[in-house]
Amino acid sequence: MEMAEYIYSILKSQPMIMFPWGFNKPMALTNEEGLIFCVNGFKHQGSVKVVCHGGKDLFNIILLDRKNNETLKIEGIYFDQLVEVIDDAVEHTNDYENRVREFYSK
Repeated sequence: MEMAEYIYSILKSQPMIMFPWGFNKPMALTNEEGLIFCVNGFKHQGSVKVVCHGGKDLFNIILLDRKNNETLKIEGIYFDQLVEVIDDAVEHTNDYENRVREFYSK
């Protein structure tokens, strides 16, 4: 549970980036090695698993679709890169500002 709480605290440190992902249902992984949560971003809808790479202070990010199939794995991420890397994988697009404007004009 400690690792999940640590990862969650990192994500919560940048709420203006995290909340647009549709972040919800955070849960500690059963093996105590990380955190899994659901997202509903512009680029990815499903789950994100953040796993501590044992022995190193690095994390692996695994994107899972709604059927729990792995769609992307990003390895070797430092703690201070977690939010940015997840944002790039889940939410941020080249035309992000236009998509946000369109979404909120509906």
